[in-house]
Amino acid sequence: MESAADKLDTVHANIARVCKPSRRKPEDVILIAVSKTHPVERITPLLDAGHRVFGENRVAEAQSKWPALREKYPDVELHLIGQLQSNKAEEAVELFDVIHSLDRPSLLKALVKAMDKTGRRVPCFVQVNIGDEEQKGGCPIAGLPEFLAKVREAGIPLAGLMCLPPSGTEPAPFFAFLAKLSKGNGLADEAAGLSMGMSGDYETAVQLGATHIRVGTALFGARG
Repeated sequence: MESAADKLDTVHANIARVCKPSRRKPEDVILIAVSKTHPVERITPLLDAGHRVFGENRVAEAQSKWPALREKYPDVELHLIGQLQSNKAEEAVELFDVIHSLDRPSLLKALVKAMDKTGRRVPCFVQVNIGDEEQKGGCPIAGLPEFLAKVREAGIPLAGLMCLPPSGTEPAPFFAFLAKLSKGNGLADEAAGLSMGMSGDYETAVQLGATHIRVGTALFGARG
C-alpha cells in the first residue's frame, strides 16, 4: 500500500515532469487535495506529510471536518470547488479561503453581501460552462465578458477562471479554450489563474497552463 506521502510525491513528480518542457516552475502549480467524502482519518496522513491545500465540494461537509483540523493545522488553505447556493454564501466566506464556483449574478450579489458583513475578501474563480452543458453550473461562454465586468465592478478578488470539461471527452481542447478565454478577457495580463484538471487529466491541464489542479483519487484512492 502506498502511503499518503508516497502518493503526494508521485503527483508532485508528475507535475514537475510536465512543467519542464514549457519551462514552468512546478511550485507555480497549486495542488488542491480534494478531500470531499473522505473522513478526517484519511485527511490527516496528508496533513502530516506536509500538504496544506485542500478542496471540499459542500459547505456543510467542510464545516463538519475542518474547524477541528485547523486547530491542529492552522496554516491550511481551504478551497470550495463545488457549486455554491446563494443562501450558503456567508458560511462559505467564513470558512473558505478561495471559492472556485462563482457563476451567476445572484451568487455574486450574495458573496458581496457576505464579504462586506464578515470583512473577509475571498478570492473567487469564475466557473465557465465550457462544454455548454445544461446540467452543469457555470457562466455561459457568451455571457462571460459581461459577468467578469460585474465581478470586477463588485470589488471581489478575481482569482481567474475554472472549468469542468464534459465527462467522457478528451479534455485538452476544453483546457486550451479556457486558457484562450482567460487571455481574451484580459485575465492573463492580470496573472489570473486557471483552475482545471483532476486526477485523470491533471498532467494535460498543467501542460495547457493550469495554475490550480483539483486532485482527489490520485491522493486518497476511491471515494469513501
